Amino acid sequence: MQEERPDVAGVIGRGFTRREVLKGALVVGAGVGLSPVLAACGSSSGTEQSASPSAAASGAALSEADARDLGIDAYVYGYPLVTMGYTQRVMTNVAKPGPVGGMNDAPMGQFALVREYPSPDFKAVTSPNADTYYTILWLDVEKEPWIVTQPDMDDRYFMMPMLDGWTTVFAAPGSRTTGTGAQKYGITGPGWKGTLPEGVTEYKSPTSIVWMIGRIYCTGTPQDSAAVHKLQDQFSAVPLSAYGTSYTPPAGKVDPNVDMKTPVRDQVNALSAKAFFTELAELMKTNPPAKEDTAILAKLAGIGIVPGQSFDWSALKPDVAKGLSSVPQPAQQKIVAWQTGGGIESGDIKLESSWGYPLKTGAYGTDYIQRALITYVGLGANLPQDGVYPLTEKDVDEKPLNGAHKYVMTFPKDQLPPVNGFWSVTMYNAQHFFYANPLDRYTLSQRDALKKNSDGSVDLYFQHEEPEKDKVSNWLPAPKDHFILVLRMYWPREKPPSIIDGSWKVPPVKRVD
Repeated sequence: MQEERPDVAGVIGRGFTRREVLKGALVVGAGVGLSPVLAACGSSSGTEQSASPSAAASGAALSEADARDLGIDAYVYGYPLVTMGYTQRVMTNVAKPGPVGGMNDAPMGQFALVREYPSPDFKAVTSPNADTYYTILWLDVEKEPWIVTQPDMDDRYFMMPMLDGWTTVFAAPGSRTTGTGAQKYGITGPGWKGTLPEGVTEYKSPTSIVWMIGRIYCTGTPQDSAAVHKLQDQFSAVPLSAYGTSYTPPAGKVDPNVDMKTPVRDQVNALSAKAFFTELAELMKTNPPAKEDTAILAKLAGIGIVPGQSFDWSALKPDVAKGLSSVPQPAQQKIVAWQTGGGIESGDIKLESSWGYPLKTGAYGTDYIQRALITYVGLGANLPQDGVYPLTEKDVDEKPLNGAHKYVMTFPKDQLPPVNGFWSVTMYNAQHFFYANPLDRYTLSQRDALKKNSDGSVDLYFQHEEPEKDKVSNWLPAPKDHFILVLRMYWPREKPPSIIDGSWKVPPVKRVD
C-alpha cells in the first residue's frame, strides 16, 4: 500500500513501489501533500481538452490528431482503474499472509496486517506513518458478497474506508461515521440482489474490485501495540456462502508472470496505448463506469472502448491507431501538470504558506483529471472528512527546508490543528524516510507533552542541532540537509475552525536564524 504515502505526499516524479501503495494513504490518506516539481514533465496545461466530440458521436472518420486528443481523454479517465487492477494483482500475489519485501501482503479475501512502526532503517515505504497500524483487505465481490466482522474497538480511533475500482471511497465505516462498537459489514457487488444475514450492514460496491484500507490508532508503546494487535486479530472476512461456518481461507495462487519488483506506477506508465486500452476494457467488464460517465463513454466509443466489450486494436483505422499510439506520454504529462496548474486554479488543490494539499480526494464525480492525479501521486486517498495531509518542503519564504538552519512553527493559543481524531507532524529526510536521531523521535503530536508559551501558543522547532533544554520537548530533530514535513489531520473538524472550509490554516514554517 502506499502511505504510506500520505495518501500523496511528495511523490511527484517518483514511481511508487508495491509497498508504497499502503496512502494517503496511503496518504493523500491515506492523505495528500503535493510538491510542485513538475518542470521536467512538459508544459501541457492541466485544463481538460475535449477530443472532437462531433467526429466520435457521428461515427465520422477520426483524424490522427482527433484520435490522439480523444485518446488522452480516455487515458486520463481510465488511469485509476488500470492502476488499481495492477496494484491488486501485486499486493495479493502471495500464497498466504506475511512479510513480503518489508511489509505484509495477503491473498484476496485475507487481511494483511501492519504490526509496528518502521525504523529509520526501513526503506520499503516512503513517507511512513507513525500514527496508525494498517489492516488491509482486497476483495472480489463479482460472484458473491463478503462479510467482514469488526470487533468492539474500545473507543479507539479507527477507520475502514473502502475504495472501488475507480478509487472512489464508497463507504467509510469507523469512528467518524459508525462509532467504535462491534460491527458486521456485508460488501456486495454492483449486480448482487439478495438478503444479508440479520445484523449485517450492507455496503454496495459499484465495482467488483474492493480495497479496504483500515487504520487503527496506536501510540507505538509495547502495551498499546499489543492492544492493537489483539484488535487486528479479531477482524475476519468470509464469503457469504461460508458465513456461519468454520471457514478456512484457501491458499493464494501465485502468478509467476506478475512483476513483483518494478514499481506499480512504472509498470502502468510503461504500457503501450494498445496494452493500456486493452487492459482498461477488460477491467470495465466487471468494474462498470458510474452513471455520470455517460458523456465521456460516448467519446470513448469513438475509439472502440465500450463497457462490457473487449478492445480490438486491429479494428482501428490506420490514422486512429497512429494517433492513439502516441497517447501515453502526453496523457501522463497532463495528469501531473494538473497539480500546479488547473488543480490550484480550480480549488481542487490548496497551496498556502508553502503547504500543499488537495481537498478533493476519495470522491470525484466527473473530475477525471483530479482523480487521475491523486491516483498518480497518492493511490488510496481518503475522503477529506477522514484525513487531510498538508506537506511542505519549503519555509514561508519559499526556500528549501534545511537542517543546517533553525525553524519554528507557531500555533496561536487554542489553535492547534482542529481535529476530532488526532494530528501529528512528521519529519522526513529528502528521500521521504524517517531520520535517525538520538531521541528516536519522528513525530510531534497531541500525545506529546508539548510545552506552551506564556501567551498559550505552542512552538514546534525543526533543526539538526539540539535546542535549549526548555525547547527539547517541542523539538523534532532534522537531518543536516534537506527535510520534508507532513501534517496529518485525522477526522478534521468540518465546522469553524476547519481546514476543510478554510477557516483554519496551517501555520507557516519560519526560519529564525
